[in-house]
Amino acid sequence: MVSQEDDSKKSRSDTRERRLTVVALLKPHTKSLVIALVAIIGGGVTNLLQPWPLKIVFDVVSGTKPIHGWLRHLIHMDLGSKRVALLQFAAIAVVGIAVLDAVFSYVETCMTAHIAQWVTHDLRRKLYNHIQQLSLAYHQHVQTGDLISRLTTDIDAIQNFVVSGLIGLVIDGLTLVGMASVMFYLDWNFTLIALSVAPILFALTYSYTRRSKEASRKVRKKQSEMLSVMQEELSAFAVVKAFGREDYEQARLEERSVGTVEASLNARTLKAKLSPLVEIVVAVGTALVLWLGGRRILAGTLSAGSLIVFIWYLARMYKPMQDFAKMTDAYSKAAVGYERIREVLETKPGVEDEPTARAVPRLNGEVEFEKVGFSYAAGEAVLTDINFKIEAGQMTALVGPTGAGKSTIASLMARLYDPDSGAVKIDGWDIRQFSQKSLRDQISFVLQENVLFHATIAENIAYGKLEATREAIQSAAELANADEFISRLSEGYDTVVGERGATLSGGQRQRIAIARAIIRDSPILILDEPSSGLDAVSEQLVFEAIERLIQGKTAIVIAHRFSTIRRANVILVLDKGRIIESGHHEELLRFGGLYAKLYDLQFRKEDVNSSAPFAGVGTQFKDCFEHAGGLEC
Repeated sequence: MVSQEDDSKKSRSDTRERRLTVVALLKPHTKSLVIALVAIIGGGVTNLLQPWPLKIVFDVVSGTKPIHGWLRHLIHMDLGSKRVALLQFAAIAVVGIAVLDAVFSYVETCMTAHIAQWVTHDLRRKLYNHIQQLSLAYHQHVQTGDLISRLTTDIDAIQNFVVSGLIGLVIDGLTLVGMASVMFYLDWNFTLIALSVAPILFALTYSYTRRSKEASRKVRKKQSEMLSVMQEELSAFAVVKAFGREDYEQARLEERSVGTVEASLNARTLKAKLSPLVEIVVAVGTALVLWLGGRRILAGTLSAGSLIVFIWYLARMYKPMQDFAKMTDAYSKAAVGYERIREVLETKPGVEDEPTARAVPRLNGEVEFEKVGFSYAAGEAVLTDINFKIEAGQMTALVGPTGAGKSTIASLMARLYDPDSGAVKIDGWDIRQFSQKSLRDQISFVLQENVLFHATIAENIAYGKLEATREAIQSAAELANADEFISRLSEGYDTVVGERGATLSGGQRQRIAIARAIIRDSPILILDEPSSGLDAVSEQLVFEAIERLIQGKTAIVIAHRFSTIRRANVILVLDKGRIIESGHHEELLRFGGLYAKLYDLQFRKEDVNSSAPFAGVGTQFKDCFEHAGGLEC
C-alpha cells in the first residue's frame, strides 16, 4: 500500500517534470551557450577598447599627455617613437578592434540563432507531447484555436526574445558593468554625475514593462479568441455554406478582430510613450556630461581624450538602457507566452499511468465492469453502479436514449477516463495496472464520424498499424469492401484524400475506417454508431465489412438502429446512467420494457414514413425495417 508521503513525493516529482524553467530549456545547449558567452565577453572587451585609439590621438599625438609606459614600450618595439608611428598604431588598432568585434559578433549571432531555434524545437516538442498526454476531458473543454496559438504564437514570441532579447540583455549587462568600471577608474566623481539619470531610466522602464506585459496578455487572449473562431468556422465550412451563414461568420470574425486591434493599439501606445521619454532622459544626461566635461577641460582638470572616452561610453551605456526600454514589448510578449505555455505544462493529465504500470499481454477480450460509477462534473453522475460481464468473442450492444451513458462506457473501457468508483477489468485484470498505450494498442474504434487525415488512402489505412505492408493494406481494404471504390480512383491507394476525408462519401470513409481497424487486428472492437447516416447500399456494404471485422473478437456496439442491435449476442439497455435491462433481442421484446418501447417507436416511425399501408407487426415490414434502418432515438 502506497503511503501518503510516497504519494506526495510522486506528486512533487511529476510537478518538477512538468515545470518549465529557463535553465531546463538551455541545459541541453550548454556547449553552444558557452561559445556564445565567450563571444559576448569578447564583444564586450572590443566595445571597451573602441574609444581608446581616439584618446591616444587626442591626448598623446596633440602633446597634452605623455605616452604611458606600456604604450611607449609597445610602440618602440614595433613602430618607433615618432608621433606618426603613434598615429599608425592608432589606425591599426581601430581596424584590429573592428575585425575582432566583427568576428565575435558573427559567432554570437550564429550561436544565438542556433540556441533559439533548438530551444524553440525542444519547447514545441515538450508542449505538444504534454498536450497529447492530457485527458480527453481537457480537450473537450479547451478551444483548439487557443492550443494552436500556444504552440505557434506563444513559442514564436519566446524564440524572438531569445534571439533579440535574452542574449542582448547579457551583452548590454556586461557592457554596462565594464564601461562603468573603466569610467570610475578614470574619474569617479564625473562618472557619478554622468550616471545620475540612470535611476530615472530604470524607473521608467520598470513601470512601463509591467503595464506593457498586462497589455500583451490581453492581446494574446484576443488573438486566441480570433484564431478559435477561424478554426471553428473553417472546420465546419460545409455547414456554413449549407445554411448560408457566410455573413454571420464574417461578422463574428470582425468582432473578434476589432477586439484584437483595440488591445494591440493599447499595447503599442504604451510602447510608443516609453521610447520618446527614454530619449529625452538620455539627451538630458548627454547634455549634462558635455556641459560639465567642457568646463573641466577649460579648467584643465580633464583631458579632451578622457571626455571623448566618457562621451563614447555614455552613448554606449545609454544605448543598452534604451534597448531595455525597446525590449519591453518583446519581453512582455515572451513573458505572457511563457506563462500560457507553463499553464498547459503544469496541467496534470486526468488519466495517468501508475508507477508500476506494465505492458498489456495479448488479450482474449473478456470485459467486466464492477460497480462502476463516473461523473464528468462533481455531483452530476453519468454512470451509477454499472455491473456487467462480456465474454471473449461476444458482440454486445449498448442501447438507450441520448445521454444514457453508452459512449462513456466505451471511453472507460479504453481508459480515456478513469472511473470515480469501481473497476473496469479485461481478462480479470484492472486496466489501471496497464500502461495506457499498450492497452489502446489492443482496442480498435470505428466511430460514427471517423476522421481521415490529409494523406493517401494507404497511409490512412496504415494508421492502424504503421508498419503494415502494401499487401496487408490492400487485403484489409478488400475485407472492408473498400477496394472496389479505391481501385477506381485516379491514383488508387496513393490518392490523397481531403482534410478529414472531405473528398470521400460517408460510406467510403466508414469502410476505410473499418479497414484501419482490420489491419490493427486487435482483440477488442468498439463500434459507435458505425452505420448512422448511411444510405441502404452503403449500410449493407458496411455491415458486411463489420461482420468480417468482428469474427473471433469482442465487439461492443453502440447503436440506435435495431438492424445493427439485433445482431448482438447480448444487449445492455441503459437509462439515466444505469443498466435497467439485459438479454437477447427477442427476450427484451417479450419483456416489454424500455427496449421494447424504443423498438416500437422506431418501428412505428418507419410505418408512418412508409408509403405502404402497414397495420401491424408483420414479418414483411420487419424485414423492410431491418434492412432500411430506422429512427435514431
